[in-house]
Amino acid sequence: MKSSMESMGHRVIRQALRLAALAAIAAPVFLAQPGAAATKGAPTTPASYRDAGSDTVLATISDHAVTQGEVDHKIAAQLYDLRKQALDEIINNYVIQRAARMAGLKPDEYVDRQIKLNTPRVTANEAEQFYGQHKAQLDAQTGGHSFDQIKPRLIAALQHQRDQQGEEQLVQKLRAANHISVLLQAPRVSVASAGHPSTGASSAPVTIIEFSDFQCPFCRAAESSLNQVRQKYGDQVKLVYMDFPLGFHPHAMDAARAARCAAEQDKFWQFHDALFLDQKKLDPDNLKQTAAKAGLDRGKFNACFASDKHDAGIRKDMAEGNSLGVTGTPTFFINGRELIGAQPPPKFTEVIDEELARAKVPANSRQAMR
Repeated sequence: MKSSMESMGHRVIRQALRLAALAAIAAPVFLAQPGAAATKGAPTTPASYRDAGSDTVLATISDHAVTQGEVDHKIAAQLYDLRKQALDEIINNYVIQRAARMAGLKPDEYVDRQIKLNTPRVTANEAEQFYGQHKAQLDAQTGGHSFDQIKPRLIAALQHQRDQQGEEQLVQKLRAANHISVLLQAPRVSVASAGHPSTGASSAPVTIIEFSDFQCPFCRAAESSLNQVRQKYGDQVKLVYMDFPLGFHPHAMDAARAARCAAEQDKFWQFHDALFLDQKKLDPDNLKQTAAKAGLDRGKFNACFASDKHDAGIRKDMAEGNSLGVTGTPTFFINGRELIGAQPPPKFTEVIDEELARAKVPANSRQAMR
């Protein structure tokens, strides 16, 4: 029970914060702040989409026409998310209504009965264990109230979370029993990423391509999620790095050059990790020191770094990103599906699991550890 109580901890705290009756006993913990550093200036329209969709003109700017195709591409990812959310709601309501009808109950009655039958009640001992594990966060919100003072509200919050999990499990069970086939397709693009640094099996069914900037704080924040993804999925996922240094980061281009020089000596990922570990050391002198600490041949690295041999390749990455509509970092493409910003692990997991299911990877192999 300890592990299950720990796993629900953060979710309970976040949810309780939304409920007025429970607001005094909970606080958000380790809540990721999705974000992305944006390029300055107007975004470009991706070349691969300029002729896509309808040619209907929706607006004109002097002699420039804005077409419905451009607008549809701009909101393609959001439109897919909204459609998927609505579709899931329709499917879930249908399977619940069908099951309730067969049981001779109203939908709400059916759900309540199933939860009461299959979801254990939270005990005082479990609540006290949760209180001990999250005491610092709870104290910050309650002013140091004791367990006995918040016991009823804490048990209610934990039970509410457990009931929600029970309802989610019920819906998944009903969906599986109804043999549902979802035909809605996520928007995808093709990214020219051949020859770029990668980690993970070359045959991995899921490829995550990241457009990144070594001086971008959001890119550094995303490293935690990526590391968790790599640990969880192992060789089911391949990560590819592409350069997108932003013009307002004074040492982003230097860092991109240096990383490519490290790649020449087969130490890209080691160098990559060192740069994100301390983004204050991205000036040329510190980059050379980092290379030395990483065990790179100083002469070869310094000669490479002093040249402009990799500038064209970096600009090519930026042009590729621009053609795909990338306007900030980090931007990810998971099997061609765009994900923007320093997203928390569940956002990656949602897309990766869908892609593994699409590739028909057995569920018991999706949790393979490295």
